[in-house]
Amino acid sequence: MAERRQGLIAARKAAGHTQETLAEAIEVYPKSVRNWERGEATPTLHNQLRLAPALNLTFQELRRLVDTTPPAQVQPAEVYDFDSLAMFPTLGASPTEFLARTTVDTPAPKRIGQVDVEQVQAITWAIAMSENRFGGGPSCEAAAAQLRWTQRLLDASGTTTVRRGMFEAVANLSAVVAHTAFDIADHTAADRFFQFGLWAANEGKAWPLRANILAEIARKQIYLRDYDDALTLIEQAQVRSERLSYTCRAMLWTVRARLLALVGRGEETAADVDRADECFAARTPTDEPPWLCYYDEAEHLGSTGKALLLQAQQTNRPVIAAERLEAAIRLHGDAYPRSRTFSRIRLATLLMTCGDPIEAAAVGTLAVEEAKQLGSHRIRDELTQLASATTRHADLAEVDTLRRDIKSLA
Repeated sequence: MAERRQGLIAARKAAGHTQETLAEAIEVYPKSVRNWERGEATPTLHNQLRLAPALNLTFQELRRLVDTTPPAQVQPAEVYDFDSLAMFPTLGASPTEFLARTTVDTPAPKRIGQVDVEQVQAITWAIAMSENRFGGGPSCEAAAAQLRWTQRLLDASGTTTVRRGMFEAVANLSAVVAHTAFDIADHTAADRFFQFGLWAANEGKAWPLRANILAEIARKQIYLRDYDDALTLIEQAQVRSERLSYTCRAMLWTVRARLLALVGRGEETAADVDRADECFAARTPTDEPPWLCYYDEAEHLGSTGKALLLQAQQTNRPVIAAERLEAAIRLHGDAYPRSRTFSRIRLATLLMTCGDPIEAAAVGTLAVEEAKQLGSHRIRDELTQLASATTRHADLAEVDTLRRDIKSLA
């Protein structure tokens, strides 16, 4: 006769669950919970991963509660042949060939719950933070592999709420992967990842995320100087804007402002920045979806400062954009080095063209030092633009040093 798992029963009660509420929390049938507690069945590894947090246990603590292996049958610890391991550097093939033949097949669950959605969100957050810390170079290939696995979760069963949440989470992951590809100038891969993200957002009826992805594609088109296509994308994103949060609306107005500046519609640029500021002031940060957390005050100031850059240069009034860029640099801090570097480069370029070239050189030098740690093609491009702006002041020692520092990065 099977032995009841008293520890598992006690853990469930301590967590405030009945068998029914625990089953609902981890997306299984109540009968499964009853069989686990009676010792008539053992939860699968996938269910153990969901069961542990539901019972406020670590995975190791849960494993001890559900382990049914009699002491006499416990296998002895594997003894490694360290002498053989010491020879492991002799692979018999190149590292690339060796690892190409080493594969891992991780099965996807047939049924998903909220914890699976949260795992995808955690993966996305880790990739996004890695990209901001090191640029898209180190992140892109690994991020694409994560996306290929997580998309398999879209075929799993689950409640309507969970499935929609999974489509949204995978869509956001795809957009982040697209951004890493964009950052290393692989625009073909970026387009495909953006396309997949839009599809998943539509399937999950995640309209605000769809608008955000359209804005990300517009940013890429602006970078490629396809302004007409970018404007169409932004206008599509702004359709039914009442469904969007104030933060999302602020972000869209900011992208549109940058685009209008580039096509010479300066008065409309300023008006769109005003609209962006009004929306940002009306936002409620705690109500925002997790994928929009990047658009904080530092991001808003840096993006609107970038939008006003051309107007500041054309009117010879650097203060129009400089104050916003300076505040963005200060607020980004060490947590967002790539975003801070972009703002430094733009501020240095602005000051070099219509401000103090000595101050510009000092700001630019800091940007170059930060750029050395970032595998970002776009940052290299903006530094090239800064180098072009230094030509008129090349006779100044500080500016000449900056020019040589930028050249050394190439």
